[in-house]
Amino acid sequence: MRATLKRCVGLIVVSGLLMFALFHTWSPGSSSEVDIGPRKWSAINTLLHGKIQGIAKGYQDIPYHIKPDVARGVAQNTCVCLADKETVHLPFSNLLWPRAWAHDISLAFLESHPDPEGVKRLRAQEYSSFQRRSYDPADELIITEAQSPLQYPTQGVKVRPLKTIIIPGLGLKEEKRSNHTVSLTATLGTFDVAATVDRVSLKGAGEKHIVLSSPLLSALNRQLQFVTYTNTVFHPKTADTIQFATGSHQAFFNIKVGHGTIPRLYNFGHQQEYNISALVTIATKTFLRYDKLKELIDSIRQFYPTVTIVIADDNEHPQPVTGPHIEHYIMPFGKGWFAGRNLAVSQVTTKYVLWADDDFIFTANTKLEMMVDILEKTTLDMVGGAVREVTGYTATYRHTISVEEGGEEGDCLHIRQGYHHVIEGFPNCVVADAVINFFMGRTDKMQEVGFNPRLARQGHLEFFIDALGSLHIGSCSDIIVSHASKIKLPWTKTDIQKAYDKFRYTNSNSDQKLHTEIYYFKNRFKCMTSH
Repeated sequence: MRATLKRCVGLIVVSGLLMFALFHTWSPGSSSEVDIGPRKWSAINTLLHGKIQGIAKGYQDIPYHIKPDVARGVAQNTCVCLADKETVHLPFSNLLWPRAWAHDISLAFLESHPDPEGVKRLRAQEYSSFQRRSYDPADELIITEAQSPLQYPTQGVKVRPLKTIIIPGLGLKEEKRSNHTVSLTATLGTFDVAATVDRVSLKGAGEKHIVLSSPLLSALNRQLQFVTYTNTVFHPKTADTIQFATGSHQAFFNIKVGHGTIPRLYNFGHQQEYNISALVTIATKTFLRYDKLKELIDSIRQFYPTVTIVIADDNEHPQPVTGPHIEHYIMPFGKGWFAGRNLAVSQVTTKYVLWADDDFIFTANTKLEMMVDILEKTTLDMVGGAVREVTGYTATYRHTISVEEGGEEGDCLHIRQGYHHVIEGFPNCVVADAVINFFMGRTDKMQEVGFNPRLARQGHLEFFIDALGSLHIGSCSDIIVSHASKIKLPWTKTDIQKAYDKFRYTNSNSDQKLHTEIYYFKNRFKCMTSH
């Protein structure tokens, strides 16, 4: 009887482990004075929005029928976070069919805040300021009405700040009449012509409003081919909304104003094979684990003897870490996890930086060349690998992240296990929004996003949330780094190991409040859902 019981318990444990492994290996695809303050609402913007509203109000007497399956997918600016309901009541069912949980960030942050209404007002002010700073007229909705006699560019017209261009594509298509007239109006620049055409009259050359007219439509259209636009208000990145009109017809298009993007090129030589030492720097952060750090360095040197290793160290009593191609930077004691990442990555001068924890171990499967290859051949900014534990289990930690608009109270953050799609040409690689703590990225792009130094002890997804919309991220399951064993019996732990555990695994109320504050105030979320 006792033997039978043991076999049953063993079978249950083994089954549970198998289902756990199955769950974690399966990934669903799933002028002299210039106003440089926030752009003010102009008469053209008012006219534009009134025009759009007028179009939207048309045909109201015609009935319509809603298609529920389509309408449900239309953004309503009223997001809510709801946890999935449990539909299957079986042991380990959540492992096979994970349910999304929901967390009310607004409630969690505001209920313990001494001035909840004040902080809500401050957040709203900060968000309003952010919207004004980041407002881009090029994002304005412009509708070109059908059958308009005006011909004009709808996208792709650019001018450098304070420079001049010929506006391409201007034209007028209408029936013959005694006189044909068009006008253009700008806010941030002036109009002129690069050449004149006989029998065409111009009024307003060199001004923000110009009128061109002619009794000959062909002459007017020829003149329109020489119309120039000169930007007169300096701004490194904005757009001017141009009004193009004739008679009762009006049209709008944008001229983007801005400097071109300055390339950041890396001279690493011309070689048939990737020169990893010239292309990649390995960055890590260490704290109370010099033994693990030595193992990491030794394993790296076995395969990449000349790759630079940058180490950020916030130990209270730092020990020297020396050797060829090693840069050791000392930080204030206990400065923290993300601050260390910022320091290490800030010192990288190569095209790519590989992040590795100080308790990782390189093996023959830790192919940095493969990471470089996919970054060189795709539009990805970052690619993650896989981490193999001492148990043999290999994790990739792939997640998708999305933000749903939620109105005045904030937006909703949704995190799900899985990825978007497989990458063509790289069958073991997929596109995701968050990857495991072993990744290689374009140095300049990672520096642009940065790591929040307030996250001293714990943090990972926070970086990828900040990177959403900035970084294009992939994950490859066949690029593997090993993880040093964390299995230690309590009575075998050294004082240093106990001290590390105390710092690393603290789960204080202040840490929880910090994460909630970051999500609520910094990222302006009101709730989140996640597996």
